[in-house]
Amino acid sequence: MGRGCDDVGMWTGPRSSAERDVVTVEIAYALASAGFLAVVVFAVIAGPAWVWDLPSAVDESLFVAGRWTAGVLAVIRVVHVLRQHARPQRARPSSD
Repeated sequence: MGRGCDDVGMWTGPRSSAERDVVTVEIAYALASAGFLAVVVFAVIAGPAWVWDLPSAVDESLFVAGRWTAGVLAVIRVVHVLRQHARPQRARPSSD
């Protein structure tokens, strides 16, 4: 049985080594970019607590908001990247 796409868009048959490598790279990219996004978002939201002398309630609120926002955006980033990869790629017309 050859490798192909069934009627619901799912791949059938075994994956080649190159296809497994592509999936591994996509997962690593999704996790790395999500981690970077989380660090940047957390720093932007919680940064003022490190720079200025704010009341402890404000400090804690900024840290909690930063953690939650960074975590949620990181999960959204991973899902977005992996869904983009799972979509069938259309052939691009050549420009020549």
